[in-house]
Parts: sequence; C-alpha cells; structure tokens
Amino acid sequence: MPTDAEEIFPRIRDWKEAGEPVALATVVQTWGSSPRPEGSHLAVNGRGEFVGSVSGGCIEGAVVTEALATIADGKPRTLEFGVSDEQAWEVGLACGGRVRVFVERFE
Repeated sequence: MPTDAEEIFPRIRDWKEAGEPVALATVVQTWGSSPRPEGSHLAVNGRGEFVGSVSGGCIEGAVVTEALATIADGKPRTLEFGVSDEQAWEVGLACGGRVRVFVERFE
C-alpha cells in the first residue's frame, strides 16, 4: 500500500506542471478516536479532484469544499471536526473523537 507521500506528492507535481491550482490539507491534531493519524494528507486541485485522505471518508467532502475556497482566496484555514461519544453511538460508531485539519494553497 503506498504511503501518503508516494501517492499524493507525485499527483500534486503533475497537477502543478499542468497549471492546476492545488490545496493541501493536513491532519495536525487528533483527540480520541481518529481514522487517520496526524500528518495524513489530502490534496485537491482547482477542478475538485482529490487524492489522499484525512478521515477515511467521513469529512472529506467538507475538506474538499474548504480547499476549493482556499484555492480561490489564498487564505489558509484550520478546520475542526468532531463527534461526541453519544452521537457516535447513535450512528453506530464505537466512539467519538475530534480532528483538526490545516488547509493551505500549495505553491
């Protein structure tokens, strides 16, 4: 299985060489249960195509939306997502947790 660097950074290089704007999202902090560890990445190009993962799927849509906004305005963002233990049980998850994701334009 390829690592984040082996999968994501070659794709970023290809997008940049093709003139595509790119944003990079990075997990910078986690609390409790988190499907992806700190340092995990998701890259997004200006067309909304993405590679990588910051959550195993549960917050990717919101992160892609914010990454597109970062591409458009150049402003980095810090996003925080979380679910309480009670909410987690209601939807069939074993436990809650939080994750903080930093999104920046990749120049």
